[in-house]
Amino acid sequence: MITRSGWGVLAGSAVLLAGGLALGYPALVALAVAGAVALVAAAGWMTARPRVRITRRIEPARITEGGEARGLLAVTNLGPRRCPPFLAVELVGGRRVRVAVPSLAPAETREVAYLLPTDRRGVFPVGPLTIGHSDPLGLFHAARSYPSRSQLVVQPRPERVLPPPTGRSRETDGRTSAAAPSGGVAFHSLREYVRGDDLRLVHWPSSARTGTLMIRHNVVPHEPRVVVVLDTSAEPYTDDSFEEAVRVAASLTVAAFDGGFPVEVRTTAGAHLVAERGRSQRGELLDLFAAAHRGAGDPGLPVLVGLGLANDGAALGVVTGVPAPAALRAITTVRQRFAMVSVAVLAADSGGATASHGVPGGNGVPGGRRPAAVPAGVFAVSADTSGAFAVAWNRAVSTR
Repeated sequence: MITRSGWGVLAGSAVLLAGGLALGYPALVALAVAGAVALVAAAGWMTARPRVRITRRIEPARITEGGEARGLLAVTNLGPRRCPPFLAVELVGGRRVRVAVPSLAPAETREVAYLLPTDRRGVFPVGPLTIGHSDPLGLFHAARSYPSRSQLVVQPRPERVLPPPTGRSRETDGRTSAAAPSGGVAFHSLREYVRGDDLRLVHWPSSARTGTLMIRHNVVPHEPRVVVVLDTSAEPYTDDSFEEAVRVAASLTVAAFDGGFPVEVRTTAGAHLVAERGRSQRGELLDLFAAAHRGAGDPGLPVLVGLGLANDGAALGVVTGVPAPAALRAITTVRQRFAMVSVAVLAADSGGATASHGVPGGNGVPGGRRPAAVPAGVFAVSADTSGAFAVAWNRAVSTR
């Protein structure tokens, strides 16, 4: 395809030729001929299009926002002649990334690295890749698309925060249940031996009495579950405050999971993930937040009432913006189902960060005020950024 420059040279050559012939100026005719020769030479150059095979990989495919992720193109020259250098354009979540590919000898393979944009959170398709071939004068340009696609997951950057308060202590001797994690020190019940069980746990008196090898089933008692709910409705947020809310929700989730708590994560849009204690699910939890987005059709906090979140000993953490009072009443409705309820309010006009302890009208932080409109009886922190939230949250939790 001829470029704007090519059309300019073509038009200019035509004008110079006509003027030179009409006025009898050989110099103008010579310039017109030079332009025509340049166009012919450029067209000849374009016949040597690169014949290449291209494969792509992303390293790493998961990255925290602001981290370094690279695309790696393995380019092989399939032609019998040296391949001229060309420009490849990669589409990453709607953004164009230009990649310069050097000249390649026949059958040569070279790996070309380029940085991918990771400045914002999300799950981004990578591709298709388009390669462009131009002549040295830029008079012609041709493009070919490679439809292969990859995926880059940019996870939110968690702040260093304390786990959400659960309202109960984590005891080594206390109530147990069949659903509690195995491997603790508290006796829960006797059960039949299963191959692989530790023989040191055999209960010999019961085994002798029943004629069946019986094992002490020990569990970790009183293991409170932390439930984190991110409000993904559109109304409570600006674009910036929603991103801060996602970081806060990810921070609380990671803090609870790294602290050894079973974690359940939900968004009001319906995303749901349960991460049990001891499993390698940290990346999955952050992936859920990477994919979170706010939507006009999202019902918001009122879905708390119907989510079936009741869980013996569970602690609830809600992350929201500035929802309507009617939406906040849903927190009051579910308050009695949980041992502890915490609310994080992300608002651009919150004046930095404020906090209150879980007593009606309480002022838990010296000089602080109760976050506006948050129901009484909950532990609440209001902030305008995730960084300010982390400072206020850690100070408030540590002084409870």
